[in-house]
Amino acid sequence: MKLLLLFGLVAVALADVTRFEGDKVFRLKPSLDAHVTLIKDLAQNIELDFWSPDSDALVTIDIDVDIHVPARYLDMVYTTLEQSGMEYEILIEDVQSAVDGQADSGPSPRAHSYTKYNTWSEIEAWINSIASSNPSLVSKQVIGNTYEGRSMTLLKLGKSSTSTKPAIFMDCGIHAREWIAPAFCQWFVKEALATYGSDSEMTNLLNNMDVYVLPVFNVDGYVFTHTNNRMWRKTRSKKSGSSCIGADPNRNFDAGWCTIGASSNPCSDTFCGHTPESEIEAKNVADFIRKNKSAIKAYITVHSYSQLLLFPYSYSYNLAADHSELMSVARGATAALTSLYGTRYTSGPGATTIYPAAGGSDDWAYDLGIKYSYTFELRDTGYYGFLLPESQIKPTCEETMLAVKYIAAYVQKNLY
Repeated sequence: MKLLLLFGLVAVALADVTRFEGDKVFRLKPSLDAHVTLIKDLAQNIELDFWSPDSDALVTIDIDVDIHVPARYLDMVYTTLEQSGMEYEILIEDVQSAVDGQADSGPSPRAHSYTKYNTWSEIEAWINSIASSNPSLVSKQVIGNTYEGRSMTLLKLGKSSTSTKPAIFMDCGIHAREWIAPAFCQWFVKEALATYGSDSEMTNLLNNMDVYVLPVFNVDGYVFTHTNNRMWRKTRSKKSGSSCIGADPNRNFDAGWCTIGASSNPCSDTFCGHTPESEIEAKNVADFIRKNKSAIKAYITVHSYSQLLLFPYSYSYNLAADHSELMSVARGATAALTSLYGTRYTSGPGATTIYPAAGGSDDWAYDLGIKYSYTFELRDTGYYGFLLPESQIKPTCEETMLAVKYIAAYVQKNLY
């Protein structure tokens, strides 16, 4: 009987798994106002998943628009595109094949691995083990729980000290489907611990500063991408009166909240939430940073995809007060990154470099007084998009490590 019950539960769980057979990812190249209108009309009429930019509201002439189209709408989309004369290409022929193809780094080890996309339970076990096995350099603390009650555990890397050291705060995985981001936070911790004592830059950093690492910001969403829907982006919060779930945590911070590049529609992927910090995950992070604001000198948030290094502002086209310094540090960091494998990155303020978006954590941190505030958009530029294969985890993390170390070294020399 127990066995039957177990099979029943497994069947129920599997029944909710979203499949993407026959779905395609298109790159549209709107060159006329009519093309922009057509994309927006399509978005209103059928279920489109915007990969880049984040929503149809951000579509303008002369930017590439990457959209994931469910198989059932393909005929209609092809017909519409052919009639419009808009240029387009297919980036991903079959989304389900790309999802299945992510695990291309050989047979998956059963335990945690730095070169695969670990589940949350594997990451949680890793957090506990890394902290207990490196007590002189690592401590952990729970900064709060997620909407579904999971612990948000923060790692603190640095040689312990009796006085408060200046710090850097880094989070990964604010958007659930950007799996390469949490992979980088784990890699950073591994590298920091492995090279402390041999690499002078890392030793110097951890002796004189602390680095707070939040390996997965949007834990509930990340779990959901592993169990039910690989393409989920938002949190998993529910509110009475709406059947739509979650908000975009990176539109939920109190920085020009919900004014531009965010949606007030709870069903949108860029829903800004019901109020600033309505999402408990955003509030937990904001509370921690506010409490430690005098020590935190840099804020780094890791996303994918597009190969960008962004800094404030995204909620406004105005330049940040520290624009020239932030730009110069970003250029140095991207040059360091490119030096390893030749991967090209673009740097600049969010609004002008990609698109305007209000309520982002980087703008919020900067306005709080954390001068060195950066957003990484990791590999690639759309060939795989969010479905970057595991074989690219190592090179992506190795090159990103150089950029983060560059920023950290600069911050350490320019404390304020």
